[in-house]
Amino acid sequence: MAEQPFGRVRLIEMVVESVRVHMLSSQHVVILKEAERDRYLPIWIGQDVANAIAMRLQGLSAERPLTHDLLVSILGTLSSSVSRVVVTHVTDGTFHARLYLETASGDEAEVDSRTSDAIAVAVRTGSPIYADERVLDEAGVEPDSTEENTAEEEERLAVFREFVNSLDVDLPGQAEGGSPSEES
Repeated sequence: MAEQPFGRVRLIEMVVESVRVHMLSSQHVVILKEAERDRYLPIWIGQDVANAIAMRLQGLSAERPLTHDLLVSILGTLSSSVSRVVVTHVTDGTFHARLYLETASGDEAEVDSRTSDAIAVAVRTGSPIYADERVLDEAGVEPDSTEENTAEEEERLAVFREFVNSLDVDLPGQAEGGSPSEES
């Protein structure tokens, strides 16, 4: 991989691979997958946003607009659209994201967002999702790496494998329960 010039950000396109529930803790996680290879970015999210993302991925709609649907409707009314979502950085385990909007005048505006909300909006608008390469380097997991892994990488991969194996993918229709804290 070629080095980027100082100050340049390399964005990697991501797709929503799945939304899952950790069976033991009942916490929710959205798993983003790098579009070009098998590298994953698991992000812990709250139950409400997990359900909002999962519903949309399954082609379901709520009887009344959810908050993310409302936001998309407001943007449309203002003749604005979401051009992309970027997971910009991670600080102490908390992911940060930005929505990039194309305004009615053709200008671009940036809006700070919780990562889960940005993803929920992106799946509603069909907008591309990107992650700063540094986020993937710090928090991404590559379970099927063909390169020799260091002991630290092997430990991270073992934890990820154990984590994925403990997940349940049945979100819709799940009983209401305690809501885990979102990515802060």
